[in-house]
Amino acid sequence: MTEKLNPFEIAQKQFDTAAELLDLDLGLRKVLRNTKRELTVHFPVVMRDGHLEVFTGYRVHHNIARGPAKGGIRYHPDVTLDEVRALAMWMTWKCAVVNIPYGGAKGGVVCDPKKMSQQEIINLTRRYTTEITLIIGPDKDIPAPDVNTNPQTMAWIMDTYSMHVGYSVRAVVTGKPLNIGGSEGRFEATGRGVMLTTREALKRLEMPIEGVTVAVQGFGNVGAISAYLLQDEGCQIIAASDSRGGIYNPRGFGARDVLRHKQETGSVVGYPDTEAISNEELLELECDVLVPSALENQITAVNAPRIKAKVIAEGANGPTTPEADDVFFDKGIFLIPDILCNAGGVVVSYFEWVQDLQSFFWHEEQINQELERIIVQSFDDVYKIAQERDINMRQAAYVLAVDRVATATMTRGIYP
Repeated sequence: MTEKLNPFEIAQKQFDTAAELLDLDLGLRKVLRNTKRELTVHFPVVMRDGHLEVFTGYRVHHNIARGPAKGGIRYHPDVTLDEVRALAMWMTWKCAVVNIPYGGAKGGVVCDPKKMSQQEIINLTRRYTTEITLIIGPDKDIPAPDVNTNPQTMAWIMDTYSMHVGYSVRAVVTGKPLNIGGSEGRFEATGRGVMLTTREALKRLEMPIEGVTVAVQGFGNVGAISAYLLQDEGCQIIAASDSRGGIYNPRGFGARDVLRHKQETGSVVGYPDTEAISNEELLELECDVLVPSALENQITAVNAPRIKAKVIAEGANGPTTPEADDVFFDKGIFLIPDILCNAGGVVVSYFEWVQDLQSFFWHEEQINQELERIIVQSFDDVYKIAQERDINMRQAAYVLAVDRVATATMTRGIYP
């Protein structure tokens, strides 16, 4: 079922709904529902046994009306051009909903890094960077980590770009290690945004955060950090999963302990005093908060009616289809849409970019305070629109974001 869903068609459908609510000009709709530019590259990499393998990579810019393009790079065997298009479009709305001056971009390489040596990944990263240097740069397009990429990957990209131009360009990527221009607070930023938006949602539902039960699908950077930050606020983490399977204990477990277990063994599976469950079963558990932090299209019209959570906090990009959204709205489930819920990462990426450009760095406390201010204000803005228009939170987030991008486009005018 999930394999048949086209993420770009879903992204366009979500946009179309917002365009209708805004009564957007038909010509402007054509501009905003399509990407601005798409780069497809096929490049050779020398593998560990000396043979050449050709990989396919993409870098897509959706819209740059409000500033340079911004978006992550993912390494995954299932990467497609339509997936990257969708993710680029979602990045445009994500930046707009939290009102930071970026447009949306995304990149990806079709590969399985789990089957590759570190040297092969270095070779792939440096060659892919060289291929997309045509359209990236600190004033043009600033990549960041995503699925199966991390601060070290960003370091290799920064170094490769810098070698090409002949001097160090820290601001060409965000999510870098601290010692080469990374920002305090960046590693936890996306998960912190999930925690903050979940906290705000529980306030609106008048549910005390203490003792709230949480299930997390996808115990990677976003899911694991969301889990332990929610636990720090008093929540009870009862389930977690990764690509190999899941664990469940209705009495809860220590999120940081599970993260250590995963780092040691490669998976959450096998953590003591838990029962094994599948990723699909985790979504349908009895819990207060569900945090889907894996890949797209995990929640569809098929399984949405069986989901029992009161709040769904989208740590991943595009985990819920439009049909599932309708089910949740009818059931009264409070869904925090991805473009708001997981926007903490791009907010602190923006802080990192600004710090790099100024060569003036901030303390983590200041960064976390500014992040909280922006996320809480953005949540309030979206919630107000949802209440005024009697629409769901995703539609409200899109109305806010699309209106900002459309207004910027018309203010600038259509060239020539």
